Amino acid sequence: MDFHWFLPTNGDSRDIVSGGHGVPVGSAGGVRPLTIGYLGQIARSAEQLGFVGALTPTGAWCEDAWLTTAMLTEVTERLKFLVAFRPGLISPTLAAQMSSTFQRLSGNRLLLNVVTGGESHEQKQFGDFLDKDARYARTGEFLSIVNALLRGETVNFEGEHLHVEDARLSRVPEVKPGIYFGGSSKAAGPVAAAHADVYLTWGEPPAQVAEKLAWIRTLKPEMRFGIRLHVITRDTADAAWAEADRLLQNVSPDDIAEVQAGLRRSESVGQQRMLELHGGERDGLVVSPNLWAGVGLVRGGAGTALVGSHTEVADRLQEYAALGISEFILSGYPHLEEAYWFGEGVLPELRRRGVWQHPAGDKNTAPAAIPFAGVPLPASS
Repeated sequence: MDFHWFLPTNGDSRDIVSGGHGVPVGSAGGVRPLTIGYLGQIARSAEQLGFVGALTPTGAWCEDAWLTTAMLTEVTERLKFLVAFRPGLISPTLAAQMSSTFQRLSGNRLLLNVVTGGESHEQKQFGDFLDKDARYARTGEFLSIVNALLRGETVNFEGEHLHVEDARLSRVPEVKPGIYFGGSSKAAGPVAAAHADVYLTWGEPPAQVAEKLAWIRTLKPEMRFGIRLHVITRDTADAAWAEADRLLQNVSPDDIAEVQAGLRRSESVGQQRMLELHGGERDGLVVSPNLWAGVGLVRGGAGTALVGSHTEVADRLQEYAALGISEFILSGYPHLEEAYWFGEGVLPELRRRGVWQHPAGDKNTAPAAIPFAGVPLPASS
């Protein structure tokens, strides 16, 4: 079980902040402005706690993922960066060159999260006017070119959407960055099977996740799988659920109605599956044991959180692992503090069960030595 954290490149908060995908959410207060210093705190904490990497999102609502993560390589040592980007907005040869440069200068710490783009109105902001099916077809062509270039091949390719001649990299990366790809549309499956190393799903109930994984396995039996979830984990279940309730305390019915109206216009099948979990209502937000859909009331994209005690959250993670999920991309509000709740609560429990180990080895898992603790007092004279 490998765990990744999330870098909130649109700012952070103790409340649910605007989640992107073109969906504005009114400020709930207490927003932490984005700075490299703060993102560096999150990245260094994730690295210390035992996360393998950190996902950086893409979209008009956040900062550029390539530039942000390139800066953060200088304040981290081991942490990998799962850089999200959209194929239609960059040349495949340039993307391969950027990937090769990033790998070489970071010490092979790049992972690629390829996002086809599910919102036409947002794509048009970047000058992309293809419809959804055409975007998936273009993504397939894009990844054919990029993968070949990263393998060191000279590429001549003429497709419906992309055309390159005698494309090649002057320097091929020693380690080809892994490609992560998600999509619930019928058109997504063949693209994932042909080009991706890891297929990603949002945090649906286990039965729905199992169906999706079975679909992808019919196309590529050896595919690896990852899941994107929020987490609210505390020393007790009551404390965790109290925090979940608090996150929605300042959210008004008008806020929810406005966000849901925008999300219902989404072309993303994955987004529609998220909406179906809660139907835009505050009632019935627990959609599976310890799986809470409250985040999705006011946030686009990943809209579910695992909520419970550290033991309960560990149990649910192992349920997903039993389905075939091996990579978990997690987040929580605020991202700095919630990384510690998970890293100091759930990860030690998973290590005790023998299903997780710190990427840096045992040297990072020894308990702190507190001077004089447990030392008997000297005998009185």
